[in-house]
Parts: sequence; structure tokens; C-alpha cells
Amino acid sequence: MANSTLTSFVKEALEKGEGRDGIRAALLAAGWRAGEVDESLSAFADVAYPVAVPKPAIYLSAREAFFYLLFFILLSIVSFNLGSLLFALIDKAAPDALAGDNYYFGGADSQINGAVAGLIVAAPIFFWLARILLKARRTNPALQRSRIRKWLIYVSLVIAGCVLVGDAISLVYSFLSGELGTRFFLKSLVVAAIAGAIFGYFITNAERDEAHGI
Repeated sequence: MANSTLTSFVKEALEKGEGRDGIRAALLAAGWRAGEVDESLSAFADVAYPVAVPKPAIYLSAREAFFYLLFFILLSIVSFNLGSLLFALIDKAAPDALAGDNYYFGGADSQINGAVAGLIVAAPIFFWLARILLKARRTNPALQRSRIRKWLIYVSLVIAGCVLVGDAISLVYSFLSGELGTRFFLKSLVVAAIAGAIFGYFITNAERDEAHGI
């Protein structure tokens, strides 16, 4: 965060008509670090106006970081358990005789119970938190410029994109090897649907932010 004394000086100098290069040179000569000077200068828009025009500040707080990290952790838990539940249902609907009873640790029923338990606990909290964050962004537009939100969106896009590519490669490889069975195909569709939904949601948010210059 820029030093308040430095920011006040830059604001006053800009309003008196001093050029940015001159302000920067004077502050560097006075002993200020280049990073501090550039941060203070960047806080004001380079537009012709009688007074210094502030730029929108990047929003970042520990409380906000906590809620967004919790949101993305819950998203991972819900996605994993949903996929696990659908995988187990597919295996029960189309059992593999070669897998036997040892295919699952504890059996398919145990996997279903575990996945349902995870969804019962995590899903309501996830949707409640998503609603709270959406309402907060509508109430306070500054939250749209959240740095942690932007980073987590793009991290999620990278992960979801890699999962989609990996799933497609596995599907094509199995097809070319002549080993593409019904179970594997259905599980690939599950992975593609979950990862695709996450990717589609976050790419829409990212494009909306870019369109609004956030």
C-alpha cells in the first residue's frame, strides 16, 4: 500500500500541474524508493482535469481472502464428491466382472455413502457462501476488483482446463487402443461435465471482468 504522505504529495503536485516525470525525479532525489513512487503515481489517472483523479483501488483484505479461499475449497470438495458418487453409480449400473469385490476399498456402497456424506455437509455451505459473496459484490462494487478473487478464478480455469484436456486425451487414447468401454466412456463424460461446468462459469466471470476493465 502506498505511503499516505507520498500519495498526498503526488496528489498536490499533480493538481498544481507538475509533470509525472518531474514528480518522479524529485521524489527519487529525495530518497524515496522507485517502487513507492510508481505506486503512488499509478494511484491517479493520467487525464486532463483540474484536480488529480484517483483510479479504482485493488480490493484486498484478510476477511475477503478467507471467504474466497473457503469458497474454492468447498467447490473442490463438492466437485470431487459429486464425481465420486456418479462414478460409483456407473459402476453399480454397469458392473465389471473382472474387477470383483476388491475394485473398491469397502465396496461401491461405501463409496456412495462417503460421497453423499460429503455432499450433504459441503454443498449447503458452498451454495450459502456463494450467495453471500454474490450479494456482497452487488452491494459493494469494490469487491469486483478483488485481487484474490481474480487469482483464484484463473487458477481454477487452469486446473479445469487441464482436467478437460487430460480427460479428452484419455478418451481418445482408449478409443484408439480399442479399450473404450461403456463404463470408461460414461466416467469421461462425468469428468467433462463437472470440469466443463466449472470452466464455463469462471471463464464467463473472467470475460465479464475484462469487459468492465476490472
